Amino acid sequence: MTETVMTTKSLHETLFDLIPTEKVRVKEDNGALHIVPVDENVDCTIGLRGMFAGCPYMTVDKFLERKRAEKELEP
Repeated sequence: MTETVMTTKSLHETLFDLIPTEKVRVKEDNGALHIVPVDENVDCTIGLRGMFAGCPYMTVDKFLERKRAEKELEP
């Protein structure tokens, strides 16, 4: 891993040289920015997020089915 100190004005051109993909995932964590290249063939928006992320028994369809059932029970 390489580290570079640069001005924010040169950030634009430097990042384009370092990132091999057109899309990136950006995450802020306690003031640190994490930029991860996203493969064009992978859709990172598929699936659940939050407490159900990575849950093998809860699919999007099952989650929506539960939400519909809860809505039917509401008065």
